[in-house]
Amino acid sequence: MNGLPQESFRRLLPLLLPFLALWVLCWVVPLFWGVDLALQNPDSGFATSENREIEYVGLENFQRTIGDPKFHKALSNTLKYVFGSLICIIPLAFVLAVALFELPRLYRGILAFCLLIPGLALPGAMSKLFYLFFHGREGALNQYIIIPFGMDPINWMMDPDFIMPSLVIQSVWRWTGVVALFFLCALEGIPSWHFEVAKLEGMKSLSRIRLILVPGVRNLALFVGVFLVVDGVASFSGAYTLLGGSGGMMDAGLLLVTYVYQVAFPGGSGRFDLPGAAAMSLLVAPFVAGFLFLVLRVRLPQAKV
Repeated sequence: MNGLPQESFRRLLPLLLPFLALWVLCWVVPLFWGVDLALQNPDSGFATSENREIEYVGLENFQRTIGDPKFHKALSNTLKYVFGSLICIIPLAFVLAVALFELPRLYRGILAFCLLIPGLALPGAMSKLFYLFFHGREGALNQYIIIPFGMDPINWMMDPDFIMPSLVIQSVWRWTGVVALFFLCALEGIPSWHFEVAKLEGMKSLSRIRLILVPGVRNLALFVGVFLVVDGVASFSGAYTLLGGSGGMMDAGLLLVTYVYQVAFPGGSGRFDLPGAAAMSLLVAPFVAGFLFLVLRVRLPQAKV
């Protein structure tokens, strides 16, 4: 018995080696270089001379980042963006998935494909689409929703109160269909006898959703939450298409990755401060990874009960 796990491991090792090699090459090595870069002096590490000497400043870049008010603003905006995306996308996607699940299979496939299209959109197409959607008085959102209800048009991209809602709306538009497709796959995986028993017992629609459909997608909802958190923290293309790499008025739409981009390249800080950008990334990554680990560690066993 004791030799069985070892024998299984020996058989699985050749299959694991390619993954482990890619993991080391694409994650461990860049992480090591990032830590080394974060400890360097940003003013002396980019000389073009082949004989240049790298000067290390210890934790100075981390201390500078912690005391940077703009970093705090970007971190706060990112948390708002992630939270807003979660509370909008997951319930809406579940409702769409339930609606699709009730349709005949032919219409279900066609509509599911249509919902999937926004998630496949290229950043260039997104920028044009959302320019037409949000921009000024003539934007589609003002013309077809805001003004017809008798309200004054909103300058979505210039008003600090509406920049963050614009980013969240874009995230909802892009990912709701993809998440709905995930939920639909989970619903189709529920054994059919559950629905047969519910029909025989005369179970109402709300009870059917609460007792059968919600438990059926619970594990997948956990995966979706993790996916949206990671995407929100690492989000760049969405904010870039709307704000062009800036944080908008009063940095109301400045996200963490956008600020890292600004610091790393001249468009933001006016110089290549790659050590400062690396320090920002390394400060945030452990907290995000630790939070997601705790969520997976605590919630998954409960979902199996």
